[in-house]
Amino acid sequence: MESLNLVMTNSHALYANLPQPVCNLGGVSRSSRTSARRRNNVVWCKGGERLWLDRRELLLASTSAIAVGVTKKAAAKPMPPPDLSKCHKPDTAPADAQNLNCCPPYSEKAVDFELPINLPMRVRPSAHDVSDKYVETYTRAVQLMRELPSDDPRSFTQQANVHCAYCDGAYYEGSLPVELQIHNSWFFLPWHRWYLYFHERILAKLVGDDNFALPFWNWDAPAGMTFPSMYSHQGTPLYDELRNPDHMPPTKIDLNYSPNENPSTLTDPELVASNTNLMYRQIVSGAKTTKLFQGQPYRYGTNPDPGAGTLENAPHGPVHVWTGSPAQPNIEDMGNFYSAARDPVFFAHHANVDRMWTIWKSLGGKRRVDFNEPDYLQSEFLFYDENARLVRVKVADALDPKNLMFSYQKVDIPWINARPKKSSVTTQVASSFGTPAAIAAGHIAEFGSRARKLVVPITALVKRPKKKRSDKEIEDETEEVLVIEGIEVKRGVAVKFDVFINLAEADSNTAISCPEYAGTFSNVPHHHEHGDESAKENANKKNPFRKSSFRVGITEILEDLGATEDENIVVTLVPKGDFKANPIKISSIKIDYD
Repeated sequence: MESLNLVMTNSHALYANLPQPVCNLGGVSRSSRTSARRRNNVVWCKGGERLWLDRRELLLASTSAIAVGVTKKAAAKPMPPPDLSKCHKPDTAPADAQNLNCCPPYSEKAVDFELPINLPMRVRPSAHDVSDKYVETYTRAVQLMRELPSDDPRSFTQQANVHCAYCDGAYYEGSLPVELQIHNSWFFLPWHRWYLYFHERILAKLVGDDNFALPFWNWDAPAGMTFPSMYSHQGTPLYDELRNPDHMPPTKIDLNYSPNENPSTLTDPELVASNTNLMYRQIVSGAKTTKLFQGQPYRYGTNPDPGAGTLENAPHGPVHVWTGSPAQPNIEDMGNFYSAARDPVFFAHHANVDRMWTIWKSLGGKRRVDFNEPDYLQSEFLFYDENARLVRVKVADALDPKNLMFSYQKVDIPWINARPKKSSVTTQVASSFGTPAAIAAGHIAEFGSRARKLVVPITALVKRPKKKRSDKEIEDETEEVLVIEGIEVKRGVAVKFDVFINLAEADSNTAISCPEYAGTFSNVPHHHEHGDESAKENANKKNPFRKSSFRVGITEILEDLGATEDENIVVTLVPKGDFKANPIKISSIKIDYD
């Protein structure tokens, strides 16, 4: 307590030297507390902004700053690899996951990764196009992995645990008592690429074939919109019992799926159109910059969950939940982070997620590039390789698949040029509520300064900072961005909401194949509450709520809706399911530029 008071007393001096990104910590809100308490916890940031911090957050920030070694010229550091000796029971795993231990066999010696210059270039195939011979080899590889002793870091059990440890709070950020989380930030894509790489190399070693490559489930194209058949045969190593039986072939996947809604009534053609528009919005028009697509920066000493990229929100999240079993308390296996990798199809799903990264960078434009900040490139993680060696890897080495000697089979990508057109009469009528005339008549109000619960659709007027981009901004491909901040959800609830522009009457029945659809926010469960008793038992565990943000580019949508000259737009948030018991909270909606 004495050290805590010392930190509080010296907070002003400490924060005067902190770089601005550290000052703006996640979870900070403008004070609504009493003035007496506010005086104790005020921090003045650059620009004169006054923020309120609770004592725990201030201690966290102070500890982080000290650990990073803050000076006037200092900047936040890259994320260091986790300390395996401090691995512990996952903070955010379900309370009913008994005796859960995601920690790998301990080794204090790690070697630096070396690029595989002697490996052949491998081509990851479409799961729907593979030969019987390939299925036989892959099945045998997974069987051999399952037969390894459970304490072998290459075993299937330990391979599944890798995802659990990094995704459910079993590791800390270096030496800090802060959860390390590789989701909902710029680490999502590179970390999972490394994860797949080592899993693939272990399988190849077990069958003695360096040409072996994991398959990808190409759910983004009609030919791949059913569950891959190789994983659906009971009694084989590729089978997992904890899946949704209603979603097995020939049922088509819904990339906008929410388990909290009634079953979809869309016909197969309508579902394909819905999936195609979601892919276009999340990968093409809504993700023209690195932050929008890959997620927000997450630096050593800062809080996790700064914000997912469009790809991670959807289709990544909905595919997880669509696959998991609704009969399980936590939608296991695929529907919850701690158990997701226990299903072999996880790796085919994430291979396609990784493929989206390569496709996104091929779309052209000045802004579709990887982050080039040292804090990103030099961040490190630990994995066990095919020889059971502990290997230290850097994000920088994972940016180009060719460096890791793999590529993807060429298949149709029907959504790349599927720019939606405004042609529906119904949509045009509904959109009239978002016209300047309707706004001027007072039909739609601004969001307001207080957080609101998203249990029914919320429609709000959002002022644009300027009517249109300057010539230089157009040349620089500056993107107008819709920002939804302070999204607070229960970690253990599969949450989803859709976002529409100038479609005030949008509701849960509104098809996302319409041109007003802007994007989707989703939360894959990685915590579960079990009533008051469990809450008491877990009182000292991880906060059951996740607080994050959502960002999507809207420049192209405004062009298509003829709204580039409007001073305001109307934003409608539509919850996909009944969340009255676990309401989604929204703090603000605004427009920014990236």
